[in-house]
Amino acid sequence: MSNPPESVFKLLLEHRKAFLKAKPFADETGHTVPCDTKSWSQILASLLLNIRGIERKKGADLADGSDVKAANSWDAIDVPRFNGVVKGERILSSSKASDLEKMPNLVFVLWDETEKGKYDRCRVWIVRTSKDKVFRSVAEKWYKGNKKSTNFQLHPPIGRDDNIVTNTWGNLALPLLIDLRFINGAWTVKTYVPDVLRDGLCELAESPKKRRSSAKRAS
Repeated sequence: MSNPPESVFKLLLEHRKAFLKAKPFADETGHTVPCDTKSWSQILASLLLNIRGIERKKGADLADGSDVKAANSWDAIDVPRFNGVVKGERILSSSKASDLEKMPNLVFVLWDETEKGKYDRCRVWIVRTSKDKVFRSVAEKWYKGNKKSTNFQLHPPIGRDDNIVTNTWGNLALPLLIDLRFINGAWTVKTYVPDVLRDGLCELAESPKKRRSSAKRAS
């Protein structure tokens, strides 16, 4: 298994170090830990994909038109979500190309802990939105069935070892690019599958609760 660039490990170390350095002050004053999860995640995506950001311009997060969605459960008060995955105006009529068909990738970055809470973890999933018919079909269901919100949210697998994000309109198993864990003072690669950048596709999935119930019955 090949490894990602060394700069990825350096970035993750700095992110965790900054978080832990600020945490005592947040605890002392009764605030959440200041952590710009989106910016850290955008930089991580650039390092993994070797694609720069758009400097300080408005628009997509990466220079090729890809977007980055991030969530961090470290010391979180509420359950984090991937927000703004698809905005209402982003899906047009079927006779026109939507932004999802033009966008190269949606990059999902989750900072959480492993299922048994033993290790800090960072996972990155890649959705090739222009190629992924399953992902676009779930987004289309949300767009047609949703009448109030313009924020398409996906609930990430926080504290779970699967790759399933959940939504009322369909649960998706996302293509995992990398799974890194902080073990014995260093970030270690558990899984790294760069091929998903070329051929990864989402799959429809059962809800994690149903999967666990089925597993218990089988055992």
